Amino acid sequence: MPSSTAPVQLVLFGAAGDLAHRKLIPALYDLYREGHLPDHVQIIGADRKEMDDEGFREFACGAADTLGRFYPKTADAESWGSFAKRLAYVQGDVTDGETFDRLAEKLDAFAPKGSKPERVFYLSVAPFLVEPIGAGLANARLLRDAKRSRIVVEKPFGWDLASARDLDKMLLKTADESQIYRIDHYLGKETVQNILAFRFANALFEPVWDRRYIDHVQITVAETVGVEHRGGYYEQAGALRDMVQNHLLQLLCLVAMEPPVSFNADEVRNKKVEVLRAVRPITPEAVSDVAVRGQYGAGYVEGTAVPTYRTEPNVDPHSTTETYAALKLEVDNWRWHGVPFYLRTGKRMPRRVSEISIQFRPVPHRAFPAGADEAWRPNRLVLRIQPDEGIVLKFQAKRPGPNMLLHPVAMRFEYDEAYGEASPDAYETLLLDAIKGDATLFMRADQVEAAWKLVQPVLDAWGGTIPPEFPNYTSGTWGPAAAERLLAQDGRSWIEPLAPDPADPVPPPAA
Repeated sequence: MPSSTAPVQLVLFGAAGDLAHRKLIPALYDLYREGHLPDHVQIIGADRKEMDDEGFREFACGAADTLGRFYPKTADAESWGSFAKRLAYVQGDVTDGETFDRLAEKLDAFAPKGSKPERVFYLSVAPFLVEPIGAGLANARLLRDAKRSRIVVEKPFGWDLASARDLDKMLLKTADESQIYRIDHYLGKETVQNILAFRFANALFEPVWDRRYIDHVQITVAETVGVEHRGGYYEQAGALRDMVQNHLLQLLCLVAMEPPVSFNADEVRNKKVEVLRAVRPITPEAVSDVAVRGQYGAGYVEGTAVPTYRTEPNVDPHSTTETYAALKLEVDNWRWHGVPFYLRTGKRMPRRVSEISIQFRPVPHRAFPAGADEAWRPNRLVLRIQPDEGIVLKFQAKRPGPNMLLHPVAMRFEYDEAYGEASPDAYETLLLDAIKGDATLFMRADQVEAAWKLVQPVLDAWGGTIPPEFPNYTSGTWGPAAAERLLAQDGRSWIEPLAPDPADPVPPPAA
């Protein structure tokens, strides 16, 4: 791992864009303010927008002003002034080689004499610009030091299996695989990382983490928002590409992976790839049995009337793009054989929530008196990713009173309560890891390809047929009726995500 005192130069392509404004610049500022970046750090924005160094600093200051809306922390004048001195800008078109010549000159001019700085090139740009940027960096000899130069590529990593392969071939022409950091911001979330700690640092749960004790796993990522200003992008993507192929499959990997020998980047990533390769392939004829799609209609979300997807800005009035997707996947290995994993994601859901619910098998014999277990619920472990980050264990307890009456209760761990401070933003974690050269939380080419292989049959089937019933779920509900049937055919049902109450109410003692 690079020295923490080595000079760092981070080049942010797409520096005038929305992601840079809302997330990347605030994350870099917070890393600097908290002392995680070295004293010799330069952040160079690169974009087509006409700006000089001072103009970029003013743009970045605007990002600081929005911290209260987009970011969990606030800025202070003293640390921001010091941070702003480290900002610079290169204006130019990334399809023009001269842009990279100017960038190389600026990097060399800013580097302390006699030093070999760590150089991170963050590509917060549209997918079609990745190739010219990679070629421009290579031609300007900015990637020749494989140990000290890295490329961070934002998703989407292609639009299907073929384009993902083409993208990787292109990247590998300009850089070594060890230099390519494919970023999925979900992997930087504290609760996501805590899945590894929870599983492999505690002897209590690992012995029951398999098919003998677990009945099934549900992964839910629900959003209350619609497509907002992203209609043009979303029309080309849809929920399966935008969320399932990356975020939800990454969560599945963390739940299902085997224990790593060490917390080494390649070791952890190897275990994730093993999971994806063990998932039973979806055959074309099985798509309708294991996959459900939906599109939201008009309705009410959190008491506010919202329109149907087809009337959103930049959306085709006859659109067949899915805003909801659900899959049933099975991992065919020794640990998980026969345990289904149900994945779902959707827009205009009743609540914004991301969580993993692990339901355990029932006890083999209930020895309690008749009527004692009328309120029986399966044991369930819930890993909450957002909001209200934490872990909840639901189990049976005896209600107060003279009779043996069972009632489900909850044991809760919550980040805010336990640590008394907000968790770092996911981009803080991932940016710092990219600077350090730690690829543990970034995706490797074979992992991306394996994920695309899993969803490609579904994409092909959905792309070849027109859903006659769209829109098929009302905004403010948990999705289409077909999603309920997906689990009902297995004798199961979707678990409604936990409400953000501090605890489950316990009824008063029976008379």
